[in-house]
Amino acid sequence: MIDYEENAKILKALADPNRLKIADILSCGELCACEILEHFEFTQPTLSHHMKVLTEAGLVNVRKDGLWNYYSLNKTKCNEIVLMLKNIISETGDCICKKIGNKECKQKIGFVNLK
Repeated sequence: MIDYEENAKILKALADPNRLKIADILSCGELCACEILEHFEFTQPTLSHHMKVLTEAGLVNVRKDGLWNYYSLNKTKCNEIVLMLKNIISETGDCICKKIGNKECKQKIGFVNLK
């Protein structure tokens, strides 16, 4: 069953271009806040705000090491959101169309592998 509230929170976190870029940067591996900040023209408090939103949404993990915070992408949560979006556009066994009375999904476009 899709948790619409949880998924909306995640999508809202990613709806900001800076947070989307942070997620992209973290896809390369764990980084400290100072390394992430090098890619932006905003202040450390602004980065802290973005990181708080991403960690509260579950998209980013934080590891403290002394005075430093190290951030990494929560790949499990990222895969879950991709799967949720895939399920919305594709017909699945537990498709909502079947639950609301339709016997088949007429508008689903099917998932395309973009390799």
